[in-house]
Amino acid sequence: MSKIKLEKMRFFAHHGFFEEERRVGAEYEVSVTLDVDIELAGRTDDLNDTLNYQQVYDIVKQEMTESSHLIEHVSMRIMTALKKEVGNRVKSIWLSLSKINPPLGGQVDRVTIELEG
Repeated sequence: MSKIKLEKMRFFAHHGFFEEERRVGAEYEVSVTLDVDIELAGRTDDLNDTLNYQQVYDIVKQEMTESSHLIEHVSMRIMTALKKEVGNRVKSIWLSLSKINPPLGGQVDRVTIELEG
């Protein structure tokens, strides 16, 4: 088993508990690690024999465009969509979603949710 990683994908999105957070928007960072068997693709050099990570990126991007109050909700939506669309090609998925510079009244670089499934 091998890992395919899409690391530090950056999105500007409109998530947040407060109306102003959703209106103004913020920077988010998403990383995904997928356990994938790449043995066949390594021999054939054929995209059809592996996970198309453009598809993974497109799924994450689509879910990030849909506004949510909580990053927990966004994370679960991304995980659910990935399992639905590419789950037959992967053994497991690890996901990290960070809100950059969250409005917490102090200096905080990011708040991060991690999921594994």
